[in-house]
This record gives sequence, C-alpha cells and structure tokens, in this order.
Amino acid sequence: MLPIASLFEDEIVVFFIGLSLLVLFFWYFATEIERRKRNVGSILLIGLTALCLVAIVPPKEKLKGGIDIVGGASFSLQIQPKEGAKGRAMPITKEQIDQAKIVIEKRLFAKGYRDALIYQQGEDGLSLQIPGVAEDEAKEIRKLLEEEAKLELHKVSERSNEVTSDGRTLAQAVLDGDELVVGQRAFVHRFTDSEGNERKEAILLYRRAALGGKDIARANPSTRQSDAVEITLNSGGTDKMIALTREGNMRLGIDRIAIVLDGEVVSAPVVQARLGKNFIVEGLNEPGEVERLANQLMNPLENKLLIGEMRFISATLGKAVVQQGLMAGGFALALTYLFMLVYYRFSGIVAAVSLTVCGVLLFGFMAMFGFTFSLPGIAGMVLTVGMAVDANVLIYERMREEFSSGKDTRTAVNAAYDKAFSAIFDSNITTLITACILFMLGSGAIKSFAITLIIGLSASMFAAILGTRTLYRWGMDLKLVSKLSFMNLIKSVNFDFMGKRKTYAVVGIGLILASIGGMSAKKDTMMGVDFTGGTTITYQLGDQDEIPIDDINAALGELELSKQAYPQEERNRASGLQLSVRCASEDAAAIQDKLESNFSALSEVDASIEEVSSVIGGNFLKQAIIAIICGLIAIMLYMTARFEFSFALGGFVAMLHDIIISLGVVVILGSELSLIHVGAILTIAGYSINDTIIVFDRIRETLLIRSGSILKIMNEAINATLSRTLITSGTTLATVAILTIFGGAALRDFGLIILVGIVVGTFSSIFVASPIVLWWSKRRGRSIREEVLETTARAESLANQP
Repeated sequence: MLPIASLFEDEIVVFFIGLSLLVLFFWYFATEIERRKRNVGSILLIGLTALCLVAIVPPKEKLKGGIDIVGGASFSLQIQPKEGAKGRAMPITKEQIDQAKIVIEKRLFAKGYRDALIYQQGEDGLSLQIPGVAEDEAKEIRKLLEEEAKLELHKVSERSNEVTSDGRTLAQAVLDGDELVVGQRAFVHRFTDSEGNERKEAILLYRRAALGGKDIARANPSTRQSDAVEITLNSGGTDKMIALTREGNMRLGIDRIAIVLDGEVVSAPVVQARLGKNFIVEGLNEPGEVERLANQLMNPLENKLLIGEMRFISATLGKAVVQQGLMAGGFALALTYLFMLVYYRFSGIVAAVSLTVCGVLLFGFMAMFGFTFSLPGIAGMVLTVGMAVDANVLIYERMREEFSSGKDTRTAVNAAYDKAFSAIFDSNITTLITACILFMLGSGAIKSFAITLIIGLSASMFAAILGTRTLYRWGMDLKLVSKLSFMNLIKSVNFDFMGKRKTYAVVGIGLILASIGGMSAKKDTMMGVDFTGGTTITYQLGDQDEIPIDDINAALGELELSKQAYPQEERNRASGLQLSVRCASEDAAAIQDKLESNFSALSEVDASIEEVSSVIGGNFLKQAIIAIICGLIAIMLYMTARFEFSFALGGFVAMLHDIIISLGVVVILGSELSLIHVGAILTIAGYSINDTIIVFDRIRETLLIRSGSILKIMNEAINATLSRTLITSGTTLATVAILTIFGGAALRDFGLIILVGIVVGTFSSIFVASPIVLWWSKRRGRSIREEVLETTARAESLANQP
C-alpha cells in the first residue's frame, strides 16, 4: 500500500480531513468574495477528489461487487417459533422477523460483512446473501448465525427432586416422557462435582423465564475467571433478579435458579444470598467461547434460526458479461465526452472534468463506506450520469441565452449559474428524497439502487455546481477564457405545444390504455420466474470442470420457452460444483432434455427437480410498490411546498404516464418483468421528474417577471428549454442504447425499458406535465400566476422573519 494511502487508514486522520472539508464547504457558500470562493472551491475540489482516489486504490480490493457480479454465499434461514407456557409453538410475528433481521445485520457488521443482503422470504423465512466470501468464511458465518445466544433464568421447580413410585426423580420421569407437569419442563444439567468428576442430573424448571435477554445491559469476558462471562442487568432486570432471589432468602437458601443458554442448563446454583445487578455465567472452556458468547449476548436472537440451505453462488452476470458491461459503459461515456467537447468546446472540457470528478466521488464514497456495486446499482449510475450531464447542459444553455442578450463573459457565466441553480437543486432534491425513502423502505435490489443514486446525486451536484464554477473562475481570472462559443444545432423555435394539448392528451391517454390493455392481456405471462416461482433443475457435478454459462445460455436460446430461464453455477461445500437452472415449471422437461443432449457431463448425473417459490416473491414486490408509492407522494409534497399543488399534480401525472407506458411497451414487446425492471422503473421515475421540473422552473421564473397570457408563457418556457431537453435526452439515449446493444444479455432488459422510458419521458415533459398544470388551475378557478405569487410572497416573508 502506498504511504499516503496508509495515512488514510487512520480513522482520526480521516475524521479531521472530513471535518476540515465540511468547514470549507460551509465557508464557500457563506462568503460573497469571488476570489475567496475560487480558492476555497479549489481546495474542496482537489481535497475531495484526492480523498476519493485514495479510497479507490487498489480498485480490486476497495470496489466491491454484489453477489450478482462477484458471486458469494447464500443462506436460507427459517425462524423457529417460541415455545409457549404449555409447550405449544407460538406463531411467528412481524416483530420477531424484524428483530431477527436486525440481530443478523449487527452480528455480520461486527465481523466486517457490511455488504450482506437480507430480506424476508415467505411467512417465516429469511434469505441472506453475502458477496465475495470464501468457503472457510461461510463456515464461520454459519456458526455465527446458528448461535442463538438466548440467555434465560428459570426458577427450579420445588418438585424437581420429588421421588416417584418407581424410585426416579420427578424431573427424570418428565424427561423420560412418563410424567407431565403443567407449566414445567425437564432439562439435562451437566456439571462437575467437587472432586472434578463430570456428572449430569435431570432438573425440572418452570417454563416461564424469570429473566431474559432483554434484561441484559452488558456482557463482558470476566477479568477474574478465564471461563466466565460477567453479566450486568438493566434496571428492569435488576428488579426481577432481586425479586427472584428474595424468595430464595425467605426459604432459607433451599431454592435454586437455573441459567439456561440456548436451551441448555449451564448452571443451577442454590440461592444463598439476594442477587442484584451482576452475576456470571461460568464453565465456558472451548477456545474463543467466552468472547463469542459475550458478543452474541449483546445481540441476542429471540427466536432460534434454522439454516435450511447454504450455497456458494457464482456470479449471475459472469466475467464475460461484466467485461461487456464495462466496455459498453466506457464507450458510452467516451461518446458523451466527445459530444460535449465538440458541441460546447472549452465548456465541454469543463463538463468532461465535471463528469470525471462525479465518477471519482461516486466510486470513492462507495468504497469508503463499503457499499457494493450490483446490477440495480448500475441503474442508479446511469441515472446519475444522465443528471450530471443534464446539470451541465442546463448551465450552458443558460449561458447561451445570456450571451444572446449581449452580456460579457463574466456576467453571463455568473447569471447562468444563478438562474440554473434552482432548477438543478429542485430536480436533484426531488430525486434524492425518493432515493432516501426507497433506501428506508426498500430491500435488496431497491436498497442497492437507492444507495448508488444517493451518492451519485450528491456527487453530481457538487461537481456541476461547485466544481465547474471554480474552473470558470480560474479561467477568467487567469485570462484563459475571454469569450465562450457553442455550437447551435438546435435553433430557437416557437412551436405551439400548448395549442395542441388536446391532441396530445388523446395520444397520451391512448398510449396509457393500450399499455394497460397489453399488460392485462399478458397478465398470466408478463411476470418472470423472479416473481412467479417455478422449477429448479439441479445437477451435482462434483469436482468436474465448469460448463461455461455462455454455452448454457446459447443452448437455452434454441428453445421456445414460456418464460425466460436463469442458469447459475454454484459451489456447495459438501458436493462441489453444482449447476442449477431456474425456469417455468412447464419448461422444465424441455430444458432438461436439451441440456443433457448438448452436454455429456450433465447426461452422466441424475438431475434433481424441485418446485420452488419465487426468489423474492410477493413480499418483495409488495415492498417495492409501497416504496415507490411513498416516493411519489414525497415528491408531490415537496413540489407542493416548493412550488404549488398544480405543479405537483402535473409532475405526478407525468411520472405515472411514463411508468405505465414504459412497462406496457416492454410487456407488449414480449419481455418478462424481473428484478432488473424494478431498478429500471425507479430510473425512469427519477429521470421523468428531473425533466419535468426543469420546464416548471422556467414557467415559474417567467410568471414572476412578466405579465401576459399564461398559455403563451408556458409555451415559451417549453420552447426555451427544448434544446436542453433534446440534448440531455439524446446523450442519455445514446448511452443506454450502447449498453443495450453491447452490454450483454443481463443489461439488455434493463436497457430496453430505459430506452422506452427516456422517449416517453421526453414526450411527457413537453406534452403532458404543463397541460395538466393549466387544466388543474383552471378547474380550481384560480390563475396559476396568483398561486406562484402567493407562494413566493410566503417564502420571502418567512425568510425575512427574525
């Protein structure tokens, strides 16, 4: 490791660097002195970029791929029910499932597995995926998961040593199943007597625990006994312990309590004195057992976990597909750079630097915080690049307008940034709010998308607003920039968009109805096996060489299947190499015949055929829908507060329009909806609202400074932002098209729906959003100008309050 990189490993150094950059960030926006802004902005730009570059080096170690890219270990977990007072199993509750997820995450996080993915599967199951782990690591993880670390104190029954008619103790008779005592249960207690001999006895305990894991405040390895853990109770636990052992004192020291750990009695002492806040659990002699128990007691599981299956999974995408995606992404980015350089000339160089800084910050912060890159995360990156390009284009098109009005370079640049700021801020903030809600409510693919998007949006805003303006300040101060010139392929136009709004309304409604109709017609086939379940065909190949996934896909491509099949290679610690194909049940026989006829290694082993539920199933789909709806509502609330409800409604309708038509077109074209489409829909929603807000911001700006026809002002705003809309849509469209064509099969479904979404989103920002705003304001009987003026006056009044 480089010396400078090792310096950044020190948490204190990183903390003070981060704190210094934060102070500089606030200083930048607080000062009004241009030269000071330039200098502070330069330090921020260089400092953050350097920090992130160091965080990325070396990339193979610092940039982590998700399980769909790099493979890893997968666990199927079953939450076991608690036992009630009468020995009956109690139903699993949502709280118990949530508690199990939190405990698992904490345990894994403490061991350094910060990129684990866990989600509910079925009514009482959990699926856990940990990318990039080896077989020996998976064994340790399994042990970590299986340790319940459930500590309870039970009162020993007064009848435990009662002698039955055949000479056994009552505890032994209950243990043997010959007697039943309501509310009590028999255990085996193994202990060492005073002479050092291993002994065991049957012991009868009350089923109801007197104290439990919730009563423990702290658990630490004992400083006095090497085989013990010191337990400190919280206030509630202390009160329970005092009450429990007070009974023992009253009975002259003949009562006993039993310490039960994970269903086994580890100690059953006679109570000879009242106990309080502290006690110990001793007799832990296995290597590392004391430390492990202390750690687990701080994160106890209320319900035991049963590991139904542990698998080693190969990368779903495969190395070849990942390389295809990277090459396609690099080529698309290079094409974007080239366009910006040719079209905006010197400003294109500034934009290229901005995009590069944005990428470095995105990868740097992902590496710093240990987040993983997955296929849905790629969706977030595409949206980030699109919005980063959009911010630059928006500023440059504003500059073009300022130059046209006769302003000098410095004045035009400053005016362009000032006027573009609100549009960039609002469009990014609405998307950021949605991403935060998706992160909080979502799981799996949704959370991965949200993390990448949150970091990417923050990076793009920093690079576009602060970074590029700092470069312009240096260019003008050093006399490197005296005049800026741009190409102008999209001339100023004055189309009557609003005058044809009824025609476009008919077209939009027709497309929505056609999309809904197409999805209804294909409702039985539109969902892929990710959501519907199906059959898994499994071949145990032992230690044989792998069969390339590309060859398997080629063979499957020769079949006419009712649903897309998903082959996957796995490494199972017990049986070695395993090939599985997840497919529709009706396709299983044809797929099995095809594979066994094409690959002799498969014909030599017996296939295991198993009906399986969906990978994510209804729970994931429901969670995704709830998260998306909450995100849309949050956007409406923000736009209502920031703008007016009329604009909020227009943006909401435009988003629904884009989502429904995009899904409908993809389904009608024959694609099945899978997990990757969830990320694509989120990308389309973010792109749609970004595009719409740019138009809305120009409408509001014009309404505040000009009188006249609302219809005319809306038309002018759409025309004024048309060049920016077409340039941004065109560059993003080219990027996604390259990913779709050259990015491999895994990115093709994602790219197709994004392509449709960009085209539909461009249509809605021009032809749908603004007419909805006008229609709603007229329906309420109020002028949209009045609403804008009232909102602005209210905001100014609040700002002027002491």
